[in-house]
Amino acid sequence: MEQLWQWLNEHGLWLGIFSVVTFFASLLLIPVLVARIPADYFVDRKPHMSRTRKLHPLLYVIFIIVKNLLGALVLIAGIAMLVLPGQGILTILIGITLMNFPGKFSLERRIASQTSVYNAINWIRKRAGKAPLIHPQIETHD
Repeated sequence: MEQLWQWLNEHGLWLGIFSVVTFFASLLLIPVLVARIPADYFVDRKPHMSRTRKLHPLLYVIFIIVKNLLGALVLIAGIAMLVLPGQGILTILIGITLMNFPGKFSLERRIASQTSVYNAINWIRKRAGKAPLIHPQIETHD
């Protein structure tokens, strides 16, 4: 425990800077990214196909790598925002949306179907002049 306190004392400035940067980055980026989500994104049976598939295969692979790295950084920032200032759950959702992994679509729908997240997304979309998201209905298997 003493090592943890020592580490925090040594790196406290960097944690503070990280907190401020992630807070302001979320204020700037979250509205832009949320406004770009198609209104039917969470209700289609199959995930939307990326428009970037039309790129040269090498450029597409580079794009996917960069997008996944950015998604991972946004996801980490969202997790940090659960205890730091910012919109943690919404930032986590955006990070997951940017990444590619098995089960992603189901996880996105589950998070977006939460009333508080769904309402926050639509509030941002309304301010951006975009149509509200169609609410994702989570199928339950009895």
